[in-house]
Amino acid sequence: MTTLTRRTLLSGLAGMALGTCARAPGDAARDPLAPYRTPYKHPRLVLAASGAPGTFDESAVDKPFVFRHDGRFLMTYVGFDGQGYQTGLAESDDLVAWRRRGLVLARDPNDPVTRHNIAMDSILRENALHGPARLKQVDGRYLGAWNAYPLPGYEEGPAVIGLAWSEDLVHWERTAPILTPEDGADWERGGLYKPTIMEHEGTYYLYYNAKNAAVPWHEQIGVATSRDLVHWTRHHGNPIIENGPAGAPDDRFAANPVVLRHDDEWAMYYFGLSTDRAARELLAVGRDPLTFDKVAEPVIDVGAHGSIDETYAHKPSLIHHDGVLYHFYCAVSGQWPNQVRGIAVARSAPW
Repeated sequence: MTTLTRRTLLSGLAGMALGTCARAPGDAARDPLAPYRTPYKHPRLVLAASGAPGTFDESAVDKPFVFRHDGRFLMTYVGFDGQGYQTGLAESDDLVAWRRRGLVLARDPNDPVTRHNIAMDSILRENALHGPARLKQVDGRYLGAWNAYPLPGYEEGPAVIGLAWSEDLVHWERTAPILTPEDGADWERGGLYKPTIMEHEGTYYLYYNAKNAAVPWHEQIGVATSRDLVHWTRHHGNPIIENGPAGAPDDRFAANPVVLRHDDEWAMYYFGLSTDRAARELLAVGRDPLTFDKVAEPVIDVGAHGSIDETYAHKPSLIHHDGVLYHFYCAVSGQWPNQVRGIAVARSAPW
């Protein structure tokens, strides 16, 4: 009997492949969403599974987080080796050709929290969508946010969220979990997914998605805040992004939030899973970091049959460079258990 997991639930028919968003970026006066659009996909994966036996990313790579540091572009990503997630680092000069630098946050067989998985999904960075995407330090150190699943496998069991600290982006010291599913509301009791850490006017915001305990479950997006990075309060208005109505692109999952600022607006990129079993990149825009209105059309849709993202286009990371907005995401082709899962990129200007 097949165990129902997040991966098997996302598997199966991808639904109708609708291709990239048809409307190209234009003048913001005519198209208010122009600053957020990234319709031009690169046709090939920019980072794929290593395929090398014994490596942490042998079978798949997932969940990119891209930023600028010391004159280069860096990407944290998670690799899957058949047992679970671990976190690696890659570097690039042009945002297309990436070189692996190796494992930076490994599971700990002696730790009950991270003995099978640890996925660092974000590092505190500058908030501007069209800014340089540099990291911010807290008391001279870099601050990351991770989640970990308690069981071996691909996102198995009710995950928790914690923080990690580093002076060099290679060696990380993690904290005990700061958010757990049992401390949350019913909509998050099944487990916590990708955390994004952000700071604004002295308050730290930790965005995350979570699932309820039902089978099959739904995933929605919430946020917790802190002034000291020790005491965290879940927002009373959670979930701040709920599932849409039947037939909406996020009627099953609203997941993997990334929040950035553009002028006086806040943009949340996230992915939705619909009952057509396609995962697409979506957008919501608001006037503050807690309130967002959904945009109806996908930012990045699944690709045509035979493309690198024919099954899913999901899990966003954004960076701006030389007047162009780059949108990294996890692209999946094929059907479980023979899927190819890697990292892809689309951008606001033609290639």
